[in-house]
Formats: sequence, C-alpha cells, structure tokens
Amino acid sequence: MNILMIEDNHSVCEMMAMFFKKNQWQYEFAYDGVAGEEKFADEPDNWDIILLDLNLPKKDGMQVAADIRRISPTVPLIMLTARDTESDQVLGLEIGADDYVTKPFSPITLVARIKALYRRSQLSQQHQQGHADVGGFDIQTDHFKMNTKTREVYLYDQPVSDLTPKEFDLLKTLAAKPRQVFTRSQLLQLVWDYEYYGDERTVDAHIKKLRQKLEDIGPQVIKTVWGVGYKFDDEGE
Repeated sequence: MNILMIEDNHSVCEMMAMFFKKNQWQYEFAYDGVAGEEKFADEPDNWDIILLDLNLPKKDGMQVAADIRRISPTVPLIMLTARDTESDQVLGLEIGADDYVTKPFSPITLVARIKALYRRSQLSQQHQQGHADVGGFDIQTDHFKMNTKTREVYLYDQPVSDLTPKEFDLLKTLAAKPRQVFTRSQLLQLVWDYEYYGDERTVDAHIKKLRQKLEDIGPQVIKTVWGVGYKFDDEGE
C-alpha cells in the first residue's frame, strides 16, 4: 500500500510513520494543503489511500478534498479532523471523503480504518473485474441497470455519472435487493466493511448526496423507511 498523508502536525506524522513501517507500507507526507494537492496531482495513480487533515496551512483541507475528487473520483480518502461537529463531518463526506477520523485519534484505530477501506476498495475492483461481462448489466430492475465491471449506471434510460466509489457501492448494495429495507447499521457493515460504533450520520450523508444526483434524472428511487432505514424501489415509478 502507498499512502499520502497531508498533515501539518509533524509529531502526528512521525507517530504514524512508525505504524506505517510496522505494516510495511510505503508513505509520503505533505505538511500543507498546496504541497499535498501538488504531490497528489503529479502522480494521482500512485496512491492507494489519502489521509487528509482539515486544518491545513496555505489551503483548507475541504478545498483540497474537493480538488482531489475532481482529479480522481475513486481514490480512497480518509479525513482527519479536530472539528468534532456534525456539519463539518457531513460536509466532508458530501465532498467525497470515504471516512473520517476525529482527533485526537488512536493510531491503532486509524490503521484499522485504513486496512478496512483498502480491503473494501480491492474487493470492489475484483468484483468489477470478475462479475460482469463487458456490455452486460448484472443488476437490473424496472427502470435501473448497472454493470459493476464497467461501472455503467442507467436510471430511466439515462446515464448516472460522477458517482464516488462509496456512492456507487451504496447504490449497488440497495439496488441488488430491490424493496428490501436496510438499516443504517447494515449499510455500514456492507458498504464500509466495519462498524462506526453507532455513528450513522455517514450513511445519511452519502444517501443525501446520492439522492441529489439521482433526482436530477427522474423520480426518486431511494426511499426512506421511517424508523428503520432505506430501500431501493423503482416499481411503479
């Protein structure tokens, strides 16, 4: 694994370097937003995981995250934030972060999050390579079809584009079992591959962003089941 950590606190970087070495991961550090964005832009395909602090000198982490997502909609991105407020965390997820970790954090916890996100990313790539035939759609409902290998998605015969990796996985999970209700905890386990210890705002933030992209095309197919969770249902639309 090759990790880019954009973090201005040198002590935090030195601490994480020990854990990266222990796991035999390659890594580089950038200590401000401009340097981090330039390092990523120079070789966007070189990185397996981006760790991004929000409070950065020269360029705010939120803007760096948005710029990274414009360059690559698929690179796994974990935000590191001392802003322990719901609005900041939700905004970060809406911009395209796959996960966030609140400071101060345990290095062991961060390493576990990195491994889980990387594992999920690799499984998704393997699934795309082996599950669907090019040109065919392996998930189809009344008004929806998805090719998980080519990542083509159509709703009401119109293409759905610019989905982040987590939005794609979330939509795939829901659409693969139409009209089945998933709780937020189930979606956390299925899509993120680990527990969020009761913090279910991650699911809500991604659902909100996904709905915004889908409602530009036609009637909403991701339905809220109040008090339970969410389901995909395009029957009768």
